[in-house]
Amino acid sequence: MHFHTAKICLMKIIDLSKTIEYKKEDPWFMRIKIKHKPHRKSKFLIRYFLGLKKRFFPPDWEGWADDKIVGMGVHASTHIDAPWHYAPVVAGKKAKTIDEIPLEWLYGDGVVIDMSHKKDFEPVTKEDIRQFLLENHIELKPGNIVLIRTGRDQLSGEDYVNRGTGMSAEATEWLIDQGIKVMGIDQWGWDLPLRYQAKTANREENPEIFWEGHRVGQRKEYLHMEQLVNLDSLPLTGFKVAVFPLKIKGASAAPARVVAIVE
Repeated sequence: MHFHTAKICLMKIIDLSKTIEYKKEDPWFMRIKIKHKPHRKSKFLIRYFLGLKKRFFPPDWEGWADDKIVGMGVHASTHIDAPWHYAPVVAGKKAKTIDEIPLEWLYGDGVVIDMSHKKDFEPVTKEDIRQFLLENHIELKPGNIVLIRTGRDQLSGEDYVNRGTGMSAEATEWLIDQGIKVMGIDQWGWDLPLRYQAKTANREENPEIFWEGHRVGQRKEYLHMEQLVNLDSLPLTGFKVAVFPLKIKGASAAPARVVAIVE
């Protein structure tokens, strides 16, 4: 007699995306406006635009709900930047827009690099990343999707925009050189906070400071996600990441529902 044992695969999906919603405490340029149309509003459309007579309207039904997002840019909420965002040309070739990104790049084995110990306005360096990987016995492989955990997804309002660490140019370039095409961070932006960068660049009269992490994309092709959440719910390795943005023609970025799949 032969007995066959079945392996049960337990899969957990962890949402790494912010909810797209209006928040009064957000800075004015981050506020997303959503217009909700209740079910009863569609009765007018159905009766007068479609011409359905009142007596044939389905009984005990109020109509359909509808919603419209207004005032939301492609870099709002959780999103992924395409190479076109950084510059029109990358390494002498036209930069890809979001609709031109191969889907194969957007699904792969995830790696979390915990940089939550970094102080506000202290950049993440190449050595920071190399040391973390060494201490945790992690070896990056081409095609990995690297997630930088800062813990700043817990901030809100002006603090969310104006505080945080950020990826240095050398750290960004080093990851690309390891074969990493897609990476992401759980704070407002990839670099140090923008206002801090501008202030520092002006004070030091240094044109290399502003947007240094993003500008690596002028030399080497890569994509990064911004405004991720829940990275503290993930193991350092042993999970998949799916990053599928809206397919917007010619866009520099797109909102994405980013999830981690842990088996």
